Amino acid sequence: MLDILENCRLCPRSCGVNRLKGECGFCGASDRVVVAKAFAHRWEEPCISGDSGSGTVFFSGCNLRCVFCQNYRISQEWFGKAVSEDDLVEIFLNLQAKGVHNINLVTPTIYTPQLAGALKKARQKGLFIPVIWNSNSYENPEALKILEGLVDVYLPDIKYFDSAAARKYSGAGDYFDRAAPAVLEMYRQVGEPVFDDKGIIKRGLIIRHLVLPGLKEDSKKILEWIKSNLPGGVYVSLMSQYMPCYRAGEFPEINRVLSIEEYEEVIDYFFELGLENGFAQEEGANSAKYVPDFDLEGIP
Repeated sequence: MLDILENCRLCPRSCGVNRLKGECGFCGASDRVVVAKAFAHRWEEPCISGDSGSGTVFFSGCNLRCVFCQNYRISQEWFGKAVSEDDLVEIFLNLQAKGVHNINLVTPTIYTPQLAGALKKARQKGLFIPVIWNSNSYENPEALKILEGLVDVYLPDIKYFDSAAARKYSGAGDYFDRAAPAVLEMYRQVGEPVFDDKGIIKRGLIIRHLVLPGLKEDSKKILEWIKSNLPGGVYVSLMSQYMPCYRAGEFPEINRVLSIEEYEEVIDYFFELGLENGFAQEEGANSAKYVPDFDLEGIP
């Protein structure tokens, strides 16, 4: 399966580098998986974190260049530790042993084939809790098909509808054109959410969207697309946690927190469209206390 890295076209960047020989494309990754933290995350959506936490594994590197990234230390600055497939299996099983509700893979796209191999081995060794693919949606449907039967829950963040904003803030002018078919492939694989008797998700698609300052109309267009292209059973998590981080100070229009009025207008539009299932964040979600301390916790 790793032979796909010989001419890497895992994501829409289609860099074509030979990662098996140590070459790195836009994302900066070679053939080694780099991890920054693995722990029981308590601050995800209620159906994900529950009472026992989500077994969250943060991967280093990214195929986007978001100027406001809260996790820039790992996504852009590459803090983390290289691990083997057996290390990944150990990480997953150790988290499961702690009683977490799921294994939550954060920013995993650039390691798709390695993670597919690790998940297969982990299942053989007793991993039974749901696996969540927590991504930025900038993915290729063909690569996502590698994960069919291995991922139970897809948690994509649809960031932009507008190509100019996507290009300016994340270096990906084709973002929505690529994200839309990727999300549809995710839905094809797992369908609408299914929950257990305690309200914890077992399977299905939940779409996240971070509302950005000054881009409420863009948020509305994303909601319109969801309404028109997916069934009502799909959940939407509208996030208000934006705060200016990393290089946001270079862009005055987003160098501020999201206003309550902007966020409430997007929430109201969600209901105006007839969307019914989803999550909203409480005031105060835009706090640095919710950004994990990347300290190699849980990494062998």
